[in-house]
Amino acid sequence: MNSLGEKIRTIRESKSLLLRQVAAHLEIDTALISKIERGERKLTREQVIKLAKFYNVSDEELLTLWLSDKLLDTIENDPFAMQGLNKAKNILKTLL
Repeated sequence: MNSLGEKIRTIRESKSLLLRQVAAHLEIDTALISKIERGERKLTREQVIKLAKFYNVSDEELLTLWLSDKLLDTIENDPFAMQGLNKAKNILKTLL
């Protein structure tokens, strides 16, 4: 799975940053950012934007992964997940 947690860990490691450096920037505990990278906890939208700026990467990419994770958490075990997503997609097309 290509989750937000996996992505931010990859970016952090590619920039040779320590968990404590990222945690300090987000003003959260180091253990919490570790849990976020493992997919055990979630960032807020504002934290994702702040992290994108800190990492100097596209907030669109990180926010897309963030939203995808939120959707999956809600529907991943539902037998009607695909039908619901398709319906939502069709509705979004008319709104955007």
